[in-house]
Amino acid sequence: MTARGPAWEGGPGDPPAARMGYDPQTAPLPYGTTPGDPYGDTAPYPDPGRGGRRPGRGRRLLRRLAALLVTLVVLAGVIFGLLYLVTPSVQDAPARARAFDQAHHVAYPGPPVPALFAESLVATEDHRFYSEPGIDLFAVARVAAATVAGHGSAQGGATLYQQLAKMLYTPGASGVNTEVEQVMLGIKLDLAFSKPQILRMYSDVAYFGHGYYGLAAASCGYFGTAPAGLTLPEAATLAGLVQAPSVDDPIAHYALGRAREAHVLGRLVATGKITAAQSANAYAQGLHLVGGSGQSCPS
Repeated sequence: MTARGPAWEGGPGDPPAARMGYDPQTAPLPYGTTPGDPYGDTAPYPDPGRGGRRPGRGRRLLRRLAALLVTLVVLAGVIFGLLYLVTPSVQDAPARARAFDQAHHVAYPGPPVPALFAESLVATEDHRFYSEPGIDLFAVARVAAATVAGHGSAQGGATLYQQLAKMLYTPGASGVNTEVEQVMLGIKLDLAFSKPQILRMYSDVAYFGHGYYGLAAASCGYFGTAPAGLTLPEAATLAGLVQAPSVDDPIAHYALGRAREAHVLGRLVATGKITAAQSANAYAQGLHLVGGSGQSCPS
């Protein structure tokens, strides 16, 4: 009888029990698999979906996200540069403001903007005016989020720069392209002019209702005084008119005008410019409207 050692075990002459006695964890991987094969459905490798982790997978994902972010930033920069190049220069903004006022028989430039009116206008129209670069990124993000969520376009995203650009460069125009142009023009206005210059140009060309263009005409027409003589409730009323001047005209619609005044006073409280007690005291003074032509006001 031929002696059999370990090398012969599992040979053709061995019993079936001996041939099946191998360890599937250490046996060589066969070329093919069949149903029930230990290397088929029950492979001895970790399942990533069941707590296992493939080496380097997290790092690869981070690298892809970083590459995507860089690509988006570069793309945004290219688009911004192209839009900046195709929009017109704003160096002629003062000339446009002068022509606008001359067309409406208003002296240009008007008197300096008083602090009460400036604070009221900024509080209600663009409370980040003194820190933003011509565009309110928070407002843009809010509008974009509302649009993506399908809630319609949120309002209140236009800065004072964009509103001035609309009055001087795109009057009567609308649509997405126009809004993009106003954003770019707003950024250029911020780069070209100081904050006081922007406020003064804005105040000179804004429409305040009742046929009054410019702060000087509105102050005189509604209250019979030059802008420097405006009280807090009067300044708040005028600042509130720029959004809907015909609707909130306090001569034609006194209750709506007073409601707008209350809103602006509330914004001044919210931005820390006045206290709640000062707001209540200002509103209690009421509005003493003269409804005159504005021709006899002191200069």
